[in-house]
This record gives sequence, C-alpha cells and structure tokens, in this order.
Amino acid sequence: MIRSQRWKGAAFTVPFQLGFVFLYLLPIGYAVYESLFQEKRSGLGLGGATREFTGFDNYQLGLTDSAFMGSILRVVLFACVQIPFMLLVSLVLALFLDALTAKAANRFRIVLLVPYMIPGVVAAIVWINLYSPAVGPLTPMGDFLGFDWNFFAPSMVWPSIGNLLTWHGIGYNMVIIYSALQGVPRELFEAARLDGASEIRVALSIKIPFVRAALVLTGLLSIIQMLQLFNEPALFRNITPETVDGSFTPIMIIYNQAFNSGNYQYAAALSVLLALILGTASLVFYRLTSKEVD
Repeated sequence: MIRSQRWKGAAFTVPFQLGFVFLYLLPIGYAVYESLFQEKRSGLGLGGATREFTGFDNYQLGLTDSAFMGSILRVVLFACVQIPFMLLVSLVLALFLDALTAKAANRFRIVLLVPYMIPGVVAAIVWINLYSPAVGPLTPMGDFLGFDWNFFAPSMVWPSIGNLLTWHGIGYNMVIIYSALQGVPRELFEAARLDGASEIRVALSIKIPFVRAALVLTGLLSIIQMLQLFNEPALFRNITPETVDGSFTPIMIIYNQAFNSGNYQYAAALSVLLALILGTASLVFYRLTSKEVD
C-alpha cells in the first residue's frame, strides 16, 4: 500500500518532468550538439554551404571574441553596482514594512509590488518615454532645476537602465526579505528593546543577520537575471543606436548571431559559454555567501 501511494504521488510530478525534459534538457542538448558544427562556404562564399564537424572551434572562437567577452565584463561591472544598490533599497523597504502594523504593511506591500507586476518590456517602454526629451517630463524638470541631463547619452545610458531595473525589481526582492523578517521571533526584539537597544541597533544586530539567507537568495537571482539582460538594452537601441550597439550585452550578441547573421552554430556555442559562466558566477557567489549564512 505504501509503495502504491508513493507511485501515485510520483505520478503528480509527471507533467513537470515532461516539461523539464522537453523545454529544458532537450533544447540544451540540441544547443550543445549544434555548437560542435560549422557551416562553411567555398570560394567567395557564393556557393552552397557545407556542414562540417569542428569540435570545440566555436568555443575557442567565442573565448577569443573581444566583443563577446567585453560585453560580459561590461554587464558584470554594471551588476557590481546595480545589484547591491537594489538589494539595499529592498532591505530598507522590508525593514520599513516590518516596523508597521500588519494592516498598514499589507497596503504598502501591494503598492511596492505594482512595478514588478508590470511586464519588463512595458516597463522599459514607459521609462523610455519618461526619459525622452521630446515627450518625457524629466528633461523639462531638469531644465527647471538647472540640470542639463540626457538620459540616452553614453555616460547616462547605464544609470538609466539601472534605474529602470531597480524600480522594476525592488518590490519582488522586498517581499522575499520581508517574508524572512516575519519568521524572526518577536521576543528577540522585545528583549533587545528592554535592554535599551534602539530600533537601528535592533535592525543591525538582529533583523539583518536573520535575513542574510534571503539576501543571498535575492542576490543569486539578480546575478542570473543580470547576465541575461536583453529587453531593456534592445529597446534603448531603437532610441540611441549610436550608444547601444548590437554587442552591448552577451544576449544581444547571441541574438544577432542567430537571427541577423544566421550563424546558429556559433550562437549556440556562445549560449553554452554564457550558461557556463553564469553557473560558475552563481556557484562562486553562493560559496562565498553561504559560509556567512551558516
């Protein structure tokens, strides 16, 4: 009877297992398979293409591709600034909600979650219009305050994208951190207050150490999302192509190689390389932070 119940319970996971195999494992395997080939043309490239097995040549080309590696470095440097700032804002908002009554916290939580409920493409379009000097209110506001800013200039495009990503992501991260705060025993707060600790001391000494695991989780998810950055730069490219080119992020290079250049095998190799880099970065981040969490 116990064995029968186990099989019945396992049967509920069959739809997930099938989806995981057909939507994840098979596409990954096909990408790895395609990355081992190249299409070569004879002469001036006007003849028919021949498909040849080249092993790891595509990977070697990707590792020596200055545009691809430069885009990864560009995104990593951006992530080192944007992710800590976004998590700091999310942490402050979560601490603010935790200090409110349950009824007031629920109201503010819904308001802060509204940006995350908006699809990323829609949010990017909204902010692009806000940044626009022709129709947006931010440029006239800057002129009134004496600021001459251009949100699409080379020196401002990354802060503009970072502001968009922070606005869109703080609600989601705030909810995760706030949920972790709800699991902290309230008796610890009362004991600290009876000992004369201020609210700032309670937050620094009790609340933040208890939500460190949630901060690690949100940081890990943010790293994964950052290296897959595509929608926002692609929309910015339509406005300022001289600033945001086709090699602005790794995903944009992969997209152009696959759908504009038709070099699917090289795009597959770049995708595998990016997945390996992303997995390595996530593992290193988890190893460095999990020691503190433990």
